[in-house]
Amino acid sequence: ISFLLACVGGFCDTVTFVAGDSIFSAHVTGNFIVFAAQVISGSNEDSWIKLLTFPVFVTAVMFGGWLAERSPAKYRILLVESILLVVGGAVALILPFLGIMAGMYFVVMVTVFALGLQNTFGRLFAKETFGPTTIMTGNVTQASLDLGYILRKGMYADATSRESFKKLSVTIGGFLAGCLLGALLGKTLGLAAIGIPGLVLLSYICRNAGQ
Repeated sequence: ISFLLACVGGFCDTVTFVAGDSIFSAHVTGNFIVFAAQVISGSNEDSWIKLLTFPVFVTAVMFGGWLAERSPAKYRILLVESILLVVGGAVALILPFLGIMAGMYFVVMVTVFALGLQNTFGRLFAKETFGPTTIMTGNVTQASLDLGYILRKGMYADATSRESFKKLSVTIGGFLAGCLLGALLGKTLGLAAIGIPGLVLLSYICRNAGQ
């Protein structure tokens, strides 16, 4: 689940950036930077829309917390996330036939909401994963500390550091794989690619419905 969720996080973040007006769907605070850069350069009159990702993300987290309180099933949050991604991908497929430009932003915000739920899952059920699955900075920092310790101690490095480094490598590798796939499919399929990780995650949840 750590590799899968990290892959989903990297995939969605990249697809919305590549095909959704340079908007981050997982690392939403990164949108502040893009917004500021576009405002200063005057390159995008719709740059203010990027600020909407923040309240959408906050709403998703609050909803995820409420959902977790009402249901003992841990994966219920991920089930809703997967459904939202599938719906977002389906909407993106029909947008070219409808000719609605604002629809692109709707799909992006649905994706932001879905990734907000994934962040909530990682926070409430931290032991289910090896670490955060949507933002890699903390994981890379800890992996670097572990690697430095292992290099310094060599064969005398304790098993805890080795295991931590191994687990974090899985998460970071999954995120990178998701980014690469997201860049490729986002360029060829556009925002419709969002539905792919949704289907994969939905399949996983269905096989582990009891959790």
